Amino acid sequence: MPAEVRAWMRRRTSRAADWPARALAEAKGDTTVSVVLPARDERETVGDIVRVIRGELAALVDEVVVIDSRSTDDTAAVAARAGARVHAQDDILPHLEPLGGKGEALWKSLAVTEGDILAFVDADIRNFRSELVTGLLGPLLSDPGVVYVKGCYDRPLGGAPTGGGRVTELVARPLINLHWPHLSGFVQPLAGEYAGRRAALERVPFITGYGVELGLLVDLAELAGLDALAQVDLGVREHSHQSTEALGAMAAQIMLAAWSRLERQGKIQAAHRPGSRLTQFRRGEHGHEAVVQDVSIAERPPMSTVRTPRPGRATGRP
Repeated sequence: MPAEVRAWMRRRTSRAADWPARALAEAKGDTTVSVVLPARDERETVGDIVRVIRGELAALVDEVVVIDSRSTDDTAAVAARAGARVHAQDDILPHLEPLGGKGEALWKSLAVTEGDILAFVDADIRNFRSELVTGLLGPLLSDPGVVYVKGCYDRPLGGAPTGGGRVTELVARPLINLHWPHLSGFVQPLAGEYAGRRAALERVPFITGYGVELGLLVDLAELAGLDALAQVDLGVREHSHQSTEALGAMAAQIMLAAWSRLERQGKIQAAHRPGSRLTQFRRGEHGHEAVVQDVSIAERPPMSTVRTPRPGRATGRP
């Protein structure tokens, strides 16, 4: 690991316990905070998360916004009853052609939130604790030089205390160490829990698929420099785990995201365009059957370049 990264880790890594909610509320001043949950079919967990944030962090968090990403269940209603302001992803900026994916929901949240600081939290977390939010906000509210904070944590898998984050270990971390070694100190580069200043988030593009976290990390480091980024140890994060097949599609999108950033930064000269079709296999009645899916990614431009009409009416309480 480069010496600069070791020095950065010592200087810019903290623990959630270092940032008690009461002290942050006192330090907040006039700064406004939005917590955003992108959610798709997460009725089992989204309500509890919203209730914890609204109940325990009322003095710190100004709004809790759920972006419903085409749920087929009653995620939106559950979130609204818990006290979130809910927006349907495709109803935001309706003059634009709708795109799919988590990054689309995150990008569109910039158009319907008001906070100077935005904290993004995945909606599938079990046993949610308010420290998952306060930890992210701590470095931003205490140091004006910090523009972006990533969470890191242990990820239980199958009853073992660790073992989750397979795409991180098999795909993202090797890519980062190969091409962006100055970012190798991030323990969870694909973490879904992170926070940033609106002024920075609106100046970078958002990849619409699962490559959004890698894209933001690379782009914000390029925009603001490594020392403007921090990470916070949030302890343990429990959530539902996806199948290996689903993780394969995620990995493909992360590889495409890395390719796009390498090309943009002039680190590669592409002799061909990467494919966007992923072939996987399932055993069927007559042997292995090919299953092909589109894993292409799209990209939204910096929100600062988009003229946003006044947000429409949302469901749920403000």
